[in-house]
Amino acid sequence: MILVNTETVPGSDITEVHGMVRGNIVQAKNVGKDLVAGFRNVVGGEMKEYTEMLTESRQKATQRMVQEAEKLEADAVVNVRFVTSQVASGAAELLVYGTAVNIQKR
Repeated sequence: MILVNTETVPGSDITEVHGMVRGNIVQAKNVGKDLVAGFRNVVGGEMKEYTEMLTESRQKATQRMVQEAEKLEADAVVNVRFVTSQVASGAAELLVYGTAVNIQKR
């Protein structure tokens, strides 16, 4: 599956548009890691616990979007975008979406 954040896949033509596909996840770290991250918030520095959480979330949400595109028998997803929002203290939703298409190399 080809994923791009552009309107087309370079060197290919879009032959069929299946529509929007998406994947999302709401994820939180455990209390212990929240405490460590909270301490870093006071003294400064990267909040590695949250960086890891968002990296995992991006991977899982992207995998879910790809599965949805595969069900439509798409070759690629174009215009891929990520949106992140806080839903609770220490919990974030990550949404990824794009347009599932079939492509043909020129």
